[in-house]
Amino acid sequence: MLKYLIIFEKTATGFSAYVPDLPGCIATGKTKAMVEKNILETIRFHLDGMKEENIKFPINTTDAETFVFAI
Repeated sequence: MLKYLIIFEKTATGFSAYVPDLPGCIATGKTKAMVEKNILETIRFHLDGMKEENIKFPINTTDAETFVFAI
């Protein structure tokens, strides 16, 4: 099983997402739901291309946490 971190960002026109462990694997969408769908399709396409080219899948090297600060 593969596990990759996806970073979601709010933009001026909607949302964007990227996968730090898969360079070039990015997606956009007007809504978060749309960008989630798009990035999952992009990841599948990216990995299918790597498989077709006999390129090893990169291992997950990134992690994320969310911290809440009371100021």
